Amino acid sequence: MLDAKKLLPFVLAVAACLPGLLLRFFHVELTPPLMAAITGGSILGASFLLTWACDVAQEDIPQTLALAVVALIAVLPEYAVDMYFTWQAGQYPDSDYAHYAIANMTGANRLLIGVAWAAIVAIFWMRTRKSVQLEEERRTELFFLGLATLYAFTIPLKGSLAWYDGLVFIGMYVWYIYLASRRPCAECEIEGPAELLARLPKAPRRLATVLTFLYAALVILACAEPFSENLVATGKVFGVNEFLLVQWLAPIASESPEFIVSILFVLRGHPGIALGSLLSSKLNQWTLLVGMIPGVYGVSSGSFATPIPMGSIQMHEILLTAAQSLLAVVLLVGLKLSMRGASVLFLLFIGQFLAPFWSEGLAAMGVLIDPDAIHMGFSMAYIGLAMMLMILRLAEIRALWRGVRVTQS
Repeated sequence: MLDAKKLLPFVLAVAACLPGLLLRFFHVELTPPLMAAITGGSILGASFLLTWACDVAQEDIPQTLALAVVALIAVLPEYAVDMYFTWQAGQYPDSDYAHYAIANMTGANRLLIGVAWAAIVAIFWMRTRKSVQLEEERRTELFFLGLATLYAFTIPLKGSLAWYDGLVFIGMYVWYIYLASRRPCAECEIEGPAELLARLPKAPRRLATVLTFLYAALVILACAEPFSENLVATGKVFGVNEFLLVQWLAPIASESPEFIVSILFVLRGHPGIALGSLLSSKLNQWTLLVGMIPGVYGVSSGSFATPIPMGSIQMHEILLTAAQSLLAVVLLVGLKLSMRGASVLFLLFIGQFLAPFWSEGLAAMGVLIDPDAIHMGFSMAYIGLAMMLMILRLAEIRALWRGVRVTQS
């Protein structure tokens, strides 16, 4: 007998997808804000469906395939928006699409650490007054996140994100998948709509999972373009910086389902699973998402000789994102994130998030502050704190190398 409480969220997610799908296929024209809201809601609904389908899929496919394919499918909403901007950048090299692609990528990465990680720790601390402890096997993700972060610093140093950078990032992810696939299979706790699908007999379960994947993917691919374009147009309509809208609003729509699921894990007493899944998402975005940008741009533009165009602001955005990632890795090297560490991540994120707004306020009063200087200031703050912590945690940093061996058994 179906549990109505568990079925209702699934039905609502399916229904939320329909408006954006219908608008796209019937070519209905609406105002940019309304179009962005409807297609964004459809992407949000599809994101929930993908999250549940991914949970069920791990019941039926080999673990190696699950790690590689499911991890990619789960972040399809974020990838679809970013790859659309990147493709358009190759088609129109003199446009702002390249800037939007970098904005979306950096915003998604910084939101995960500055808000999602911090929220998980804060919720658990308020309930137990304890830090969040990660499983030993998460050292693998942490090692590769640290490796990708160190390489990311070379992008602003050399001033380009080229095709070979993409190969390095994707290569790191492939190496990680190879090691992670050798982990022993563990029982995964499935609840909510995913539990209903998992209870079905094998054949109906697989059919339902495949249909859910296909439906969600269709919605995301259909809505990525109108959502992206109308999000930018909405900024122009209201006089809001479209770069900021793309950087923060688009990732919120695509990543909120995973964030909500992680919060539910914390409330059920599994903070390590919650933070561990968000750590995996950060690694996924910081390797695959970044690595795909130069490849998609090269195919779209017809040449890999010229990297995706970026100005000083985009380079500082990447530097700031890498600096935040460095501090996050150092805070987690002991496989524990305390309330103090989470507060530092959150406060620094809020500071750099609000910086453009209070700098505009100061400019109105005649006090001019260079935006690049603000980015550099926060980057140096992240790096400075990370360097100080490194001195205190040298032994734990050296132990990260065990992340390469922990799955080799």
